[in-house]
Amino acid sequence: MTVIIFLIVLGILIFSHELGHFLAAKRAGVRVDEFGLGFPPRLIGWRRGGTLYSLNIIPFGGFVKIYGEDPEEVKTDSSSSVSLIAKSKWTQALILAAGIVFNLLLAWLLLTVALSTTGLPLSAEAVPTGYQIRNPQLTVVQVAPDSPAAKAGLKPGDVVVSLRAGAEAIAPTTAPEVQNFTANRADQEITIGFIQPAAKQKTFITERAVTPALGLTPGRAAIGLGLDVVGQLKLSLPRAIVAGGQMFAKLTFLTAQGLIKLVADLFRGEKQLLNQVVGPIGLASLVGTASNLGFGYLLFFIAVISINLALLNLLPLPALDGGRLLFLLIEAIKGSPIKPPAVHWLNLAGFAMLILLMIFVTYHDLQKFIF
Repeated sequence: MTVIIFLIVLGILIFSHELGHFLAAKRAGVRVDEFGLGFPPRLIGWRRGGTLYSLNIIPFGGFVKIYGEDPEEVKTDSSSSVSLIAKSKWTQALILAAGIVFNLLLAWLLLTVALSTTGLPLSAEAVPTGYQIRNPQLTVVQVAPDSPAAKAGLKPGDVVVSLRAGAEAIAPTTAPEVQNFTANRADQEITIGFIQPAAKQKTFITERAVTPALGLTPGRAAIGLGLDVVGQLKLSLPRAIVAGGQMFAKLTFLTAQGLIKLVADLFRGEKQLLNQVVGPIGLASLVGTASNLGFGYLLFFIAVISINLALLNLLPLPALDGGRLLFLLIEAIKGSPIKPPAVHWLNLAGFAMLILLMIFVTYHDLQKFIF
């Protein structure tokens, strides 16, 4: 089921991106030869309005074949007026950037839908100004690997309701309460009570024994939980549009910050860089986890992926939209086109690098998520 959900999510993201290029090209009067979901070989195809619409076997991708992307194909063609390169540099830039814009718009739309339908699980600190969450609960957002909490079976999404050590017991409502309770109990057994919404057990309390350990957190004993107060934010459609926009702007800013740090770490040769990167297998695993936490959380997760996809495509690398925009800027500055063979080989090299990176990251995913 996780694989099916992942393919659906991937299809939505790709369709949105390519739809942006497609509509912008059509609007500008540029001929679109093919709009394909997935990569060939082709499964089915049908032609309408001069465009071939195709569904292809390899699901990890999609494309829009815009006439004139390759300048060589329009040299001797009498219909060159409907080619991409026949349009102004500004129009070409709009067509190239449209996929990125549509991924960003998709993220805003998904956040709005989540907020106005099922509601969205949010941290109390992440709620946009002027709104209030319902049913706030102390929720596990992270479990340290090989920690006492991980060995006890706690997972992200579980709700902590009680802690007991001998005759002392508390019903914590904040993370510091849990930290203070475990801080001085190294090697002393504690009973933790928690609810597992992801396991469809929204009222049944599971109790497990955990023993706080030193070394997880500097200066005190801990059980290895990252906790936050999480509640449900559900709004009317008009308010959801505004709140969704606020959340979208914050998520985009934070994602851009993270991407800049990732690129900086790459140039610094950080050894732990791969732990920050997830490939197709890891992404499928995370999509499965998100779907288990509820439809609203899944929509939120897809919105985050869509923002990441948009910003990654902005990178000025050959074979990405950002690289093509960079070529366009260079041509506008120098006043003449870059030689097609140079563009071809740069794009080919960029595509090869992306494929090698995907293979490398996939291998790392296999080690991290399966083996």
